Amino acid sequence: MKLFVISLILVALVFTAAFGNFDLNPEFPRLSEPLPRMKNPRLVVKKKDRRLELYDGEKLIKHYEIALGFAPEGEKEKQGDGKTPEGEFYIFTKNDKSKFYLSLGISYPNIEDAERGLKAKLITKAQRDEIVQAIQNKKTPLQNTALGGEIYIHGGGSVSDWTWGCVALKNEEIKELFDALQVGTIVKIEP
Repeated sequence: MKLFVISLILVALVFTAAFGNFDLNPEFPRLSEPLPRMKNPRLVVKKKDRRLELYDGEKLIKHYEIALGFAPEGEKEKQGDGKTPEGEFYIFTKNDKSKFYLSLGISYPNIEDAERGLKAKLITKAQRDEIVQAIQNKKTPLQNTALGGEIYIHGGGSVSDWTWGCVALKNEEIKELFDALQVGTIVKIEP
């Protein structure tokens, strides 16, 4: 009987850990708990680790497992290459009608990407100038060029790398970020 009770307790612990009622990592809030109000939120994507980190200033608030583009290694070079861009960006839009549940638009291409694209003759000087002006004014950069565009943080799952260059999370996780973050939030994407 004693062995049966111990077995039942172990099964209950495994069950609750698997379904979120047991906090194995109390350092970070569970999904059921709302994120704290943040004064200076920012996101850091660590491509190699497949991890998105949410900070308030310098304090790590929470981290998430992510999926990336289907060819994630290296810097995004052109439309359709399946790479997730690297660099400093900001959220330029919040889309509540995304085909991947919810999405946060990332300001790719940035000025460095535009300069590289002009040098490689992927874009014209006029396109480069339009991207630079948009970035300087914290607006939407040109999205439909040979550099690519429409890079988002969105739902749809994070089991494996499957996007065309976006950052994907579980739907409940993008909902959490969507509700907590504003247009203009800084997004840094590291190798």
